[in-house]
Amino acid sequence: MEATEVAAEQVERKRRSRLMEFIRRLVREQPLGTVGGIIVLLLLFCGIFADLLAPYGMNEIHLLDRYAPPSWKYPLGADQLGRDILSRIIHGARISVIIGLSATSINLVVALLIGATTGFFGGKFDMVVQRFVDAWMAFPGLLILITVMSLVGQGQLQIILVLGIVGGISGSRIARSAVIGIKENVYFLAARAVGVPMHQILFRHVLPNIMAPMIVIFTVTIGDVIIAEASLSFLGLGLPPDVASWGGRLSWEGRRYMERVPALALWPGFSLFIVVWGTNMFGDALRDLLNPSLRGGGGRYGAAKTKRALK
Repeated sequence: MEATEVAAEQVERKRRSRLMEFIRRLVREQPLGTVGGIIVLLLLFCGIFADLLAPYGMNEIHLLDRYAPPSWKYPLGADQLGRDILSRIIHGARISVIIGLSATSINLVVALLIGATTGFFGGKFDMVVQRFVDAWMAFPGLLILITVMSLVGQGQLQIILVLGIVGGISGSRIARSAVIGIKENVYFLAARAVGVPMHQILFRHVLPNIMAPMIVIFTVTIGDVIIAEASLSFLGLGLPPDVASWGGRLSWEGRRYMERVPALALWPGFSLFIVVWGTNMFGDALRDLLNPSLRGGGGRYGAAKTKRALK
């Protein structure tokens, strides 16, 4: 029993050391990725604790304070109904977190179901499914989203499912490429030679070895999903007007009252810019750190530094 506890403690200590080593490499080798990671953490923090951080409710109206300028009471000012702009920005972060994480998770599952299976089995099955994916990718993505959302209607659940499934079909190419890349490895061929069942090879050898690129795709796709949700809300096909979505605020309040109160369009647009930039930088840093071919070289940042040193 004591030996088991010691072994478990050693495994836990090893995991902590790996995590600390990863954080150290991230801070040292990827400065922009570190800033992006901090932005992602701040987004998650604001989304989880929006009710505690926001000074007022999402739709709390103060008609006497319409178009109020920035002050201690309203740090970013008030809109045409007297609602606090800062509070609605914070609640918009919660909407972005929920939709971003949920739709991206569905996106990843769909991509794995299509890409991993077609890349693993290959043959005619791969050819037929990939021709369907080719036809799907031939249509403009925004046009597909507009068409589907006009059919299913507005709502948070609808937009999560639509963004997740539509994006997952296109993203299946990356999962398929990752699976094809490891099919010729020795461990994969050895497992097939000794007669390991196909489902065990898929779950024990294929999926664990493509998790690194899938994690990177997950972080990068979050920004794309947030932008897609903002685009649909801006066009009036995303979330209802009473929901404090950043894209919706650019559409409903921003376009109508931005000349009188520029902050109505400025702050939602700035929030979208910061979050998407942060998620992309963090995903790019993860790609460099998790890529085995760049391990020990510090990614592109470390490679550039080594090149300068050699000169």
